Amino acid sequence: MLASYFWIKQLLPALHASASEVASRLTRAGLEVEAVQEVGLGLDPIVVAEVRAIEPHPSKSGLRLVTVDRGGQTQRVVCGASNVPAPGGRVLLAPLGTVIPGLGPLTPREIGGVSSEGMLVSEEELGLANESDGIIVLDAKVGAPGSKLFDVLPEARDTLFHIGVTPNRPDALGHLGLARDVAALFGIDFVPPGPGAVARWSRESLDQLISVENLDLERCPHYGAAVVLDVSVAPSPAWLRWRLHKLGVRPISNVVDITNLVLLGFGQPMHAFDLDRVRGGRIVVRRAGPGEPFTTLDGVARSLDADDLVICDAEGPTALAGVMGGQDSEIRDTTRRVLLECAYFTPRGVRRTARRHALGTESSFRFERGVDWGAVPHVLEIARALLCELAGGAAVKGAIHAKGPDPALPVVPLRSQRLNALLGIDVPFAEATAVLRRLGLEVLRDGSTEVEVRGASHRPDITREADLIEEVARVRGLDLIPSKIPAILPQPPRTSGKLERAAATHATTLGLSEALTYSFVSPRELEAVFAPAPQVRIVNPLSEARTVMRTSLLPGLLEALGRARRHGEEAVRLFAVGSRFLPASEETHSVARPRRPEDPRDLPGERPSFAAVLAGPRPTHLAAPEKVDVFDAKGIALEMVERMTHRGARARHAAGSEGTRHLHPRGAGEVLIDDRRVGVFGPLHPDVADAFDLGGEAFVVELDLAVIESLGQRTPRHRAMPRLPPVTRDVAVVVHDDVTAEQVEGVIREAAGELCESVTLFDVFRGGAVPDDHRSLAFHLIYRDPKAASEPDKARMLTDREVDQRHAQVLAAAGQRLGGQLRA
Repeated sequence: MLASYFWIKQLLPALHASASEVASRLTRAGLEVEAVQEVGLGLDPIVVAEVRAIEPHPSKSGLRLVTVDRGGQTQRVVCGASNVPAPGGRVLLAPLGTVIPGLGPLTPREIGGVSSEGMLVSEEELGLANESDGIIVLDAKVGAPGSKLFDVLPEARDTLFHIGVTPNRPDALGHLGLARDVAALFGIDFVPPGPGAVARWSRESLDQLISVENLDLERCPHYGAAVVLDVSVAPSPAWLRWRLHKLGVRPISNVVDITNLVLLGFGQPMHAFDLDRVRGGRIVVRRAGPGEPFTTLDGVARSLDADDLVICDAEGPTALAGVMGGQDSEIRDTTRRVLLECAYFTPRGVRRTARRHALGTESSFRFERGVDWGAVPHVLEIARALLCELAGGAAVKGAIHAKGPDPALPVVPLRSQRLNALLGIDVPFAEATAVLRRLGLEVLRDGSTEVEVRGASHRPDITREADLIEEVARVRGLDLIPSKIPAILPQPPRTSGKLERAAATHATTLGLSEALTYSFVSPRELEAVFAPAPQVRIVNPLSEARTVMRTSLLPGLLEALGRARRHGEEAVRLFAVGSRFLPASEETHSVARPRRPEDPRDLPGERPSFAAVLAGPRPTHLAAPEKVDVFDAKGIALEMVERMTHRGARARHAAGSEGTRHLHPRGAGEVLIDDRRVGVFGPLHPDVADAFDLGGEAFVVELDLAVIESLGQRTPRHRAMPRLPPVTRDVAVVVHDDVTAEQVEGVIREAAGELCESVTLFDVFRGGAVPDDHRSLAFHLIYRDPKAASEPDKARMLTDREVDQRHAQVLAAAGQRLGGQLRA
């Protein structure tokens, strides 16, 4: 909102603070002054001049030579305006050196052989209007020749505040509300302006001129109307045009400008009707009919909704209540009788209508936030008096107020003890009550430690004791509240986050996409994946599906998988990195200290974790698509762990072990480093897939980043390439499905002894000659002298005989210990 420092000072004659001081105090009180703009810079040299003579230009048609008296000194200027007044008229002269906005400093100019030293200025050149038809002509009573512009028109010099008004402060959308706040901040008295004296009263009866029927007291609790006759529609005086223009409102005519002046001053939107165009001499406030046609003031034909509130005459709508008037009722140059509307419309109704018709106006902006319903009669009187003063009208006695009962103002207790406790400082209670009185609130029952305060119609945001305390704090100054660092109790150490970022990077390079999931889930989802019971319940959950903090990352990922499949996406490779909220470590408790939920040491632990889900076809460009399987999950799990630790990881079958109930027992596996579990992987159990309505199988990986970080990262070491070539052998063993590949690999390593450098499973085969419930496991063995890596100078080539002997032991052990059969 744009606010005028000059206007605020007019409302507060006792204010002696500078514009910068006012801006600073408003900002510290919650009304942020986002920018300060100076108006009138460079216009000091402009003076009032009296026209002495007018002559035609000797060589330029359309131009005239105007001789003016600038206060004991005459000079001649060339002027092309058609409205130069006759001798004796008053104009504004910009002498040489004046800096005109957009033109720069004035210098002597030769125009058709005649020197022009200065300029007779228009509203456009002074920034009063975007365009103008002629120069400014002043009233003959305005200042003697030679008077400074700022002496005869103080409005010309001002400081504007660009204020960011929060939605809870509708009173600050008018200069009256700002002045009330400034008075409270600087401890000065504030007296709201009253209506001026009405110079002329009409003998007409108001009841004979207009009637008002309010059929919707819910949406329009108060509709006020007044009438002024014999008005003369004309341009507003210079001070009013200047005030409106600098505040961003285009001056139109004295009648319309008065309604805009009241809007900017009191924050109360008003509407002026041409009474002669109000058909039937009747105003009706009602809901619109479905599809009822109406053309607004902007010339747009609209189809109204049954929820729209309209102001009608005897034949149909004339205004969209609280938003915009109608085209047929606007003020014209021929208007002589004016009906003034001043009403209170409920915010929600105006907001719905404005959004529905995409009409954002200054009027709807204020009604949507809530105007001062208690000021309607007072504002109506002020507007009527201004119309009589500036448009020469005759006021019709009385006013019409079609209204229901006034809303009850809240009575709020204020306790000194609560005030001091909430602010953390001791505030003199008498000072606190004085602040509230200066803000226009009524202290009903005074006391030394407790009072009752009645709310005000201009402050709909004050309904609780905390609201009163906030007002005291902001007026006294929030900077007076000292900063205090709270005591910090020891907490279990948390991870630095470095490993989480590394895990996300590694997962991305492995072809996975990160899914951002909620930390809030439902207990049902955690039960479905057999996760630990939730430790933290949300007091105000977003929905029933977001009531507890997660103890597993899988619910969010499985929800994303199901959503992707429902939208036709089959290939899914997603991962998530985040915290699981698990019970606090038992090490943080002792027998002597009971658990207390409010103690940070008893808060649930935030355990950093990684999870991934794979489903659909395996990404490939060179072969027919194949579905992902458990070995894809195993490969990602091992690769992730080895990249993060630079250690060798291994996988083994883990059916029935802790933390794998959500996995299919045939394919459940765990990842180990030095025999310590760091994660699990495998196909999702069909019951879990059905619980999440996945519509197919999926494979998951879960890694405990806290355990991985505790193991540390091993520094990679260079290992020289062996100088001696390896001796390789392959063996295929047919074993029962109950025998795991890990068991077969262990037997082979033990039988091959130290000469076997590595054992790698490279093929699994079923069918053909392989019996049912059996499979063929093919391993690739590398034999080499163990000194080839540690002592290459002492290493020797292995002979075929040595290798054949060791390999024979391998074949024998596979048959004897595992019941396996060699497969040709």
